[in-house]
Amino acid sequence: MPYEMIAALMFSTMLLMMMTGQRVFGIIGFVAVVAAIALWGQGGEQMGFSATMKLMRWYPLLSLPMFVFMGYVMSESRLADDLYRMFYLWFGRVRGGLAVGTILLMVLISAMNGLSVAGMAIGSTIALPELLKRGYDKRMVTGVIQAGSSLGILIPPSVVLVLYAMIARAPVSELWLAGLMPGLLMASMFILYITLRCRFQPHLGPALSAEERAQITFAEKLRSLRAGLLPFIIFGAMMLPFIYGWTSLVESSVIGVAATVIGAVIKGTFTRNVFEVATRSTLGITCMFMWVILAALSFGAVFDGLGAVKAVEALFVDRLHMGPWTILILMQLSFLLMGMFLDDTAMLVIVAPLYVPLVATLDLGLPRQDVLIWYGVLYTITCQIAYLTPPFGYNLFLMRAFAPKEITMGDIYRSVTPFVGVMVVTLGLIMAFPQIALWLPHLIYRN
Repeated sequence: MPYEMIAALMFSTMLLMMMTGQRVFGIIGFVAVVAAIALWGQGGEQMGFSATMKLMRWYPLLSLPMFVFMGYVMSESRLADDLYRMFYLWFGRVRGGLAVGTILLMVLISAMNGLSVAGMAIGSTIALPELLKRGYDKRMVTGVIQAGSSLGILIPPSVVLVLYAMIARAPVSELWLAGLMPGLLMASMFILYITLRCRFQPHLGPALSAEERAQITFAEKLRSLRAGLLPFIIFGAMMLPFIYGWTSLVESSVIGVAATVIGAVIKGTFTRNVFEVATRSTLGITCMFMWVILAALSFGAVFDGLGAVKAVEALFVDRLHMGPWTILILMQLSFLLMGMFLDDTAMLVIVAPLYVPLVATLDLGLPRQDVLIWYGVLYTITCQIAYLTPPFGYNLFLMRAFAPKEITMGDIYRSVTPFVGVMVVTLGLIMAFPQIALWLPHLIYRN
């Protein structure tokens, strides 16, 4: 049987088995091990064991549970309350100001936990009730919170980029730096959209009334600045030593956890229940990620052994005569299509063994290492779009779980449409101008 046919059979088998509703890592790992035994006979099952050893030796993976724990402590202990109060006092006078403040809150939360779910939990419990109480349109509100929480997988420390780094064998530190500028660009475009729309449709995001503005004194604003400093201190304590090379990735993650816990203790919100919920949730998510990475490594080993990547490259380049940019755009379109039905982890595991080696061979006018870093950012932005894309966008169902009864699933679906458009525009800009993503890694590491 030709290698191309074997690769197609593996993919089709995997997709058919996913329709059974079984866990993604179990399906992918099963297909990988069965294919290895069928192709190489006795000893083929050792590919899975070898992947396990590779996973256990990957030291940066220790940062994963740290960042997950950090995000859950921040969410459960409500460290972001003072921060949102600060944005409320300073931006409430502007039309759409509280929605803008919510996006800024999400940016800071993303810079401290790396998870979309933590940002969604914080935004839904803190910002959502306040925005609805202030007369904001329910579709605008739900769209803002869903779009803002998706920034958690792009702005460092992104857990998704850690997973991509493991599979693509790319440095996590450069991937994080590459995600920062695109993440800030996307947040700025969200803010621009909210500001312009609320300017022309004031009823969507009304400003504070004259009575409310009169009750806010300048001294109260200054006090809110001091109260909102804690998240900035946590972020600075974690990231600055890492950027300057004083600490490793794992050491910085430990500093972040310690700073978050100390901050919660100082505020008096670090209870036994907070510790227990954060620990249990961290254990569950960490184990899930490790199983997924293990399955991905096993699947990728079989693909490498088959030479399937070279066969696919020959198909697109030699037989179909496609240019590198055409292939890249088709890859992103396939991600968008899969994102309607799969989560980000499943998408990466399914296509990474095929796409990552292929994109590294394309003549895109960039060094191979830069291509892998840049493509990791493109993949992550596509994941953000997938989080908001019906019918099975991850954030859509999280929003339904957190939202009050008056917000229907139809409202949630319609609320994300303009923000998905903003994300697609951002994706196009990063594809057209790779230096938006690559400038900061070059500045820190290449110089």
